[in-house]
Amino acid sequence: MSLPRRITLVEVSPRDGLQNEAVFVPTAVKIEFIDRLADCGLKVIESASFVSPKWVPPMADHSEVIKGIHRRPGIRYPALIPNTRGMELELEAGVKEISVFTATTETFSKKNANCSRDESMRRIRDVIAIARQHHIPVRGYISCVIACPYEGAVAPQQTVKVAEQLIDLGCEQISLGDTIGVGTPGDVKRLLDALLKKMPVEKTAVHFHDTYGQALANIYVSLEYGIHIIDSSVAGLGGCPYARSATGNVATEDLVYMLNGLQIETGVDLKKLLAVGQFICQHLEHPPRSKVSAAIRA
Repeated sequence: MSLPRRITLVEVSPRDGLQNEAVFVPTAVKIEFIDRLADCGLKVIESASFVSPKWVPPMADHSEVIKGIHRRPGIRYPALIPNTRGMELELEAGVKEISVFTATTETFSKKNANCSRDESMRRIRDVIAIARQHHIPVRGYISCVIACPYEGAVAPQQTVKVAEQLIDLGCEQISLGDTIGVGTPGDVKRLLDALLKKMPVEKTAVHFHDTYGQALANIYVSLEYGIHIIDSSVAGLGGCPYARSATGNVATEDLVYMLNGLQIETGVDLKKLLAVGQFICQHLEHPPRSKVSAAIRA
């Protein structure tokens, strides 16, 4: 299979990365972080999550962050929205694009979103109804597309069913999340063989965690299937608070290094990206988890 000539990277570190960090990052630093990511050439930067500060304290300043970003033409700054209250706050802050989320399993949905899968779909339906009124595009995240930390392996058809529901509700793009990072290239092939019979590759994105060191291999398989939208997180930030030992997302630095080697265009300046990873990790008080960053520091 031929690989895509160009990839769209969805940088999730300001949201998915920082929301799981023990150190609270000041609002001004978050804004500078996002602005620096934009300066690297990234075109999609998920910048905040409009969830309750009670459940996700690091995202308590979501509105201030969104309002403080120095927006650049051609760059998208989506935010994650859990429910209609979050949607109301998002509209006040001026977000132009949103993401919603659900899971493949009942147990993970209850642990992660404090609701059943059916209730999560009702919340998503209500959020999308408001988004349509304001002409705001919606992306759908699916957690645990390969395995759940509570219910074990997830059959591909189970993920396909959830993806079809999200498309039917009005999501314009689906991001497939290997939330606990247990997937292998074989798992990814089986999932994509089933999924791409039901939905177009243009609407499909992948979101791999690197718990078992399989993220880049899984991304390469996805590229072979023609997928050209990939989520990643600078410095490998992130993880899942409800999944034991789930480490961060695939590091954007490592992904860009691989894509450069494949001569696939990203539009991203790797040198600047490495500097941004160092910048945010200084505030988080730990080194970047990127292999490329570690190799350059050695």
